[in-house]
Amino acid sequence: MTPPFVRVAPEVAAALAEGRPVVALESAVIAHGLPYPANIETALAMEAAARAGGAVPATIGVSGGALVIGLDEPLITKFGASAQGGRGEVAKLGARDLAAAVALGWDGATTVGATARAAALAGIQVMATGGIGGVHRGAAQTWDISGDLMALARYPVVVVCAGVKAILDIPATLEWLEMLGVPVVGWRCREFPAFYTASSGRRLVFSAAEVGELARIWEVERAWRSGGLLVAQPPPEEAPGVEAAIQSALAAALAAGVQGAAVTPYLLAKVGELTDGKSLHANVALLKQNALAAAILARELAIGNQVQLGGA
Repeated sequence: MTPPFVRVAPEVAAALAEGRPVVALESAVIAHGLPYPANIETALAMEAAARAGGAVPATIGVSGGALVIGLDEPLITKFGASAQGGRGEVAKLGARDLAAAVALGWDGATTVGATARAAALAGIQVMATGGIGGVHRGAAQTWDISGDLMALARYPVVVVCAGVKAILDIPATLEWLEMLGVPVVGWRCREFPAFYTASSGRRLVFSAAEVGELARIWEVERAWRSGGLLVAQPPPEEAPGVEAAIQSALAAALAAGVQGAAVTPYLLAKVGELTDGKSLHANVALLKQNALAAAILARELAIGNQVQLGGA
């Protein structure tokens, strides 16, 4: 039964009812993460990548007084167009913001944490994103730590990513994930990726070379009714010299007094500007790759569920 105030697209509802693979996709990347019109093009390309991997895509957002599981193309276009000139017509929503945004009739784009919460409500086990939120650099002074981390610990969803956003403090974020009990598994890598680059210098305890291994890890984790699982894979293309751009962007954000939810979109845009678009190109490539990988995992999980039902 669909939870109250949740609207599931017919294609997504049919796939879930039939036990076919579905991949949840966040919408904050559309309204706040990428520039227009690349944001709309990328959102549609991620959906296409999920389909190529054998899954039904479900881009998630808030609109019309409901949590929408499966935005249609007009809504994706509307969310993307809001990024033009900083219009801000679509709010950026974390997991804690969903109920209020629905009740007040807002249009809202979901972060990783909000998307994980929505996916869990709908019964979707796998989602894809670029990089998760985490501990911001300088958090010892600002306490700026993303709600994505608590959501990963709370909601039973596999999040496929390219690590954490490179503008963040990667070592501190990994410490928080450990403290919160969130398992982190490398997909065909033994080092935690750094979003724009494959290497962060942080070796992973667990890695999987085959999708069946990932599915088995998640099967055991779910059997214990715990939270989520973070699956990280390296980006398909790297953006050289990005760390220098990040340092410059951080200084610019401090000088401009940028705070709160506005920090990440500001830094991503500034890094893109300073790298002459190289970071944007790498970002788009890893988003599509992650959507494909999430679909392959979702398909493996669906096959496993069908085998179990057939043997019951």
